[in-house]
Amino acid sequence: MSAHLYDALRACFPQRDKPFLTTPDGRVVSYGELEEGSGRLASALRGLGVEPGDRVAVQVEKSPEAVLLYLACLRAGAVFLPLNTAYTPAEIGYFLGDAGPKVFVCDPARRGKLTDAANEASVAHIETLDAQGRGSLTDKARRASAKFTNASREPDDLAAILYTSGTTGRSKGAMLTQENLASNARTLVDYWGFGPNDVLLHALPIYHTHGLFVALNTLLMAGGSLLFLPRFDADTVIRLLPKATSMMAVPTFYTRLLQHPELDPALVKHMRLFTSGSAPLLAETHREWGAKTGHSVLERYGMTETNMNTSNPYEGERIPGAVGFPLPEVSLRIVDPETGAPIARGEVGMIEVAGPNVFKGYWRMPEKTAEEFTKDGYFKTGDLGRMDEKGYVYIVGRGKDLVITGGFNVYPKEVETEIDALPGVVESAVIGVPHPDFGEGVTAVVVRKQGATIDEREISRALDARLAKFKLPKRILFADNLPRNAMGKVQKNELRSTYQDLYKKAAS
Repeated sequence: MSAHLYDALRACFPQRDKPFLTTPDGRVVSYGELEEGSGRLASALRGLGVEPGDRVAVQVEKSPEAVLLYLACLRAGAVFLPLNTAYTPAEIGYFLGDAGPKVFVCDPARRGKLTDAANEASVAHIETLDAQGRGSLTDKARRASAKFTNASREPDDLAAILYTSGTTGRSKGAMLTQENLASNARTLVDYWGFGPNDVLLHALPIYHTHGLFVALNTLLMAGGSLLFLPRFDADTVIRLLPKATSMMAVPTFYTRLLQHPELDPALVKHMRLFTSGSAPLLAETHREWGAKTGHSVLERYGMTETNMNTSNPYEGERIPGAVGFPLPEVSLRIVDPETGAPIARGEVGMIEVAGPNVFKGYWRMPEKTAEEFTKDGYFKTGDLGRMDEKGYVYIVGRGKDLVITGGFNVYPKEVETEIDALPGVVESAVIGVPHPDFGEGVTAVVVRKQGATIDEREISRALDARLAKFKLPKRILFADNLPRNAMGKVQKNELRSTYQDLYKKAAS
């Protein structure tokens, strides 16, 4: 009997008394307690009638018990469905109705607001779990047996469903198999050099593929330990860095730590690896981090549907702005978005990937699944990119973010790179806004450094010498910050909505 992913992880567990995770307040969960706790939770789920293939939806705060619940679902053969803690009752209602879970686990403080949504979706059981690990589910687990016979799972059986952000149309549930997750963890352990002596500083949310699968599965398959923070806090990270060997982060972590007065080379001289993902890391941030710490951040590229696709090398040159090479067993190609034909190195096109990491399809959406795969089995990522002569991949932007102005294609990243390099600029976002003459007007939203006075005219003048006329922003606007989701990705759909009437007003 094999619980495919769980057994692959368990085969790498060290001695039972070794710490699996330690919280900032000093709580330690050993590997023995991990196995016992996940066993009790799996028994509790089985007592609620959960059978292999049933979905278990979870919207809870980050806690050690939430991690054990994920592992319990793997052991019970259930399909784990993590949900962003920011989702509203209306949004939760959609996910529950679409996924049809047997059990929904939520924070006790939110149960009253979510009960109607769960009942409307005919969820059989509503259980609770709070940030301290207390709730009706852990009450049941304490009374349940720690001895649990793991459900038999095949490589192609589902392990999880993760819903995409749904910036266009309704959110889609990406179906991830046991082997999707197991293969990616094996690859990352080897490619990034993880081992039992590693201590990973974990400040990411665990409802997202980065913090849940990339971080947890990789660390577990290495038999290492976690410093497990409930959320990112710069002071806490600075205090714990001397006890860590690695940190997985989003770009925001690095920009905030760079502002911390205690960050210096001595603080991180023992660190083995800093990685960044979930959103583009500015080349300037990459260089600033290297100058201030002596470490080169390893940037990589992945997505909900595929886990990790590419990575800068662990040993070798890590190029600012690049996301590295395709990982072992991952096939990546860049094609013409219209014809699907491969294009030459250096040219911008649509990224397509294939490999054991690529998801099974979208939950209950066979037609959409068919649309997103090529006839020869490659997944159309929707990301625009290019590959240089050395084989490094660069992400240019999302296909939907492409600006078509006067019949010409403008890739936002190209314009953003030029703006971001100007003195006084922190970052920028380039979007297409409806324009009466050009279809879309190239529009830049810029965040200035504190005290900087750079204005629209100065930026326009600087760009004029560096970009073709059709790529130049027709307007350059300023904002205190750019809207981001929980993982730090700029929400360009929000910017497009905010400024959708910009040129209508100008025309009138």
